[in-house]
Amino acid sequence: MIPTTPATVHVLSNETANPAPLGLCAFGMTTVLLNIHNSGFFEQNSMILAMGIFYGGIAQVIAGVIEAKKNNTFGLTAFTSYGFFWLSLVALLVMPKLGWAEAASNSAMIAYLSMWGIFTLLLFFGTLKLSRALQFVFGSLTLLFFLLVLGDATGNTAIKHFAGYEGIICGASAIYTGIAQVLNEIYGREIWPIGQMKK
Repeated sequence: MIPTTPATVHVLSNETANPAPLGLCAFGMTTVLLNIHNSGFFEQNSMILAMGIFYGGIAQVIAGVIEAKKNNTFGLTAFTSYGFFWLSLVALLVMPKLGWAEAASNSAMIAYLSMWGIFTLLLFFGTLKLSRALQFVFGSLTLLFFLLVLGDATGNTAIKHFAGYEGIICGASAIYTGIAQVLNEIYGREIWPIGQMKK
């Protein structure tokens, strides 16, 4: 009788770092800076475009890809989508200046922002099973998109400036949520509360 070696079972563990803080901070910081502009404090400039490409855009896409590795469908969908939102927004601003396409009309921008508002509202329902902090981020982001739609539809500068202030709050809440996850992980306890929902 030939002796047999018992089969060895290897359990693969996922030790990939949590990419959510990167995605949240990338989204939040870029959103705050854009909306300081929307509030009327400074002009649209290369700083906003650079943040939109590299941090709000590429960094969020990277975070989304890592979320896929962690089997997090919500994180994959949200971070890659908003990463490409920033990249597409920069393209909308830059492509006409390069002569690659006609500038988007006001009605086209209303449609663009409306679609992102609807998409964000649908993702908001997913946050109801995640945390209070994420509920605030996605709820305030939904409101921001529709305020921007209203501002473009009416041409009312006051609404656009109000949307800017609301966007600063939205972005700051994303930064808070991202940093809270970092600090809570480092200290092994809840330093900054995020209101994690019970499974």
